[in-house]
Amino acid sequence: MIVLVANLGSTSFKYKLFDMAARERVLAEGAADRIGLSESVWTFTPTGKSKLTGNAQLPDHGAAIELHLHELVRAGVIEKMEDVNAIGFKAVHGGPLEVVQVDEQVLDVMQQFADVAPAHNPPYIAAMRAFARRLPGIPQVAAFETAFHQSIPLHRQAYAIPYEWTEKLGIRRYGFHGASHRYIATRMAELNPVAKKIISVHLGGSSSVNATLNGESVANSFGMTAQSGLPQASRCGDFDTFALLKLLQAGLKLDDIWKKLGKEGGLLGVSGVSSDCRDVEQAAAQGNQRAQLALDIFVESVRQYIGAYLAVLNGADAIVFTGGIGQNAVNIRQRIISDMQYAGIVLDEQKNRQAKGEYRMDAAGGKVQIWVLPTNEELIVARQTVRALQTNEQKAATAGRAG
Repeated sequence: MIVLVANLGSTSFKYKLFDMAARERVLAEGAADRIGLSESVWTFTPTGKSKLTGNAQLPDHGAAIELHLHELVRAGVIEKMEDVNAIGFKAVHGGPLEVVQVDEQVLDVMQQFADVAPAHNPPYIAAMRAFARRLPGIPQVAAFETAFHQSIPLHRQAYAIPYEWTEKLGIRRYGFHGASHRYIATRMAELNPVAKKIISVHLGGSSSVNATLNGESVANSFGMTAQSGLPQASRCGDFDTFALLKLLQAGLKLDDIWKKLGKEGGLLGVSGVSSDCRDVEQAAAQGNQRAQLALDIFVESVRQYIGAYLAVLNGADAIVFTGGIGQNAVNIRQRIISDMQYAGIVLDEQKNRQAKGEYRMDAAGGKVQIWVLPTNEELIVARQTVRALQTNEQKAATAGRAG
């Protein structure tokens, strides 16, 4: 089965094309940025060949999809667009939905949660409709980020709010980065089947900490929305909602507050330098105190969640770093893991400095493994897509026999 896995942002489109029958081989990958702006930049890389790049007018995600489908055919990766057997989406917020074949009901649910995922759900809905127009009849599967966290017990999902808000309005902690944390749990089971208690630390432009027990998610730092949990690149993370009263009394409008908390907070808001952790680290190294404070807040928040999840799991067998910051920010990893000897967590500083790819970094004598593992969210979505379609086929066959 040929599966195209799409990963979208408000102005971006990335994908990988998998041949699932050929040992899950990646056939090609591509991306487009600045969608909807004056000029977009796109890249396309067939496996084993040189990367192609160019500029184009891409007014929406549908145009980006069209461009890349043509490139796949032109490069001979597929003979015709219809050779794609299924499309899997690394969708973000589907409320109670898990991994489902896309239809109008699914799109309606996504629309219902668009107000709490405004940067993600609308472009996914638009892209799903665009794919349906261009490739009618080819099934689409939405693998929601929240799906992996359905196993979290209710007492870690529910807020201490009037219960009817939880029951009738669906206000609870959903958790995100499900594909990444699922991959880490899956890969750790291959690397060390004995490791059952895993804390995965996904740090990047968007960051979260997750606890898994026997391969199932039991806690996640995100809440109702992706604005919560750890400080993000430009999102505030955890924030006292009653502080809104102070901001309103100061004369700020709600729209301005949401914008500042969601787009001008996080590393950017505290440092005043950048939303990119590398720039903030550089500024801190040059003596910028606000940049240093931004890093301190970020590190402290990660440490607090790790401490909480050590309590949830009654210790840990492994702590795993992934994501752009998690895989590359040597100093941040070292600061996060420091002074945790009480829990048997001891980092080998030399291994930490030389870590690349899949790499184990705990010191001799430590009781908890410490890893860097590159995540592979697209592969997880491709697997979920195949599984969902196979399940639907089996249900249809059973119904047909029963009829």
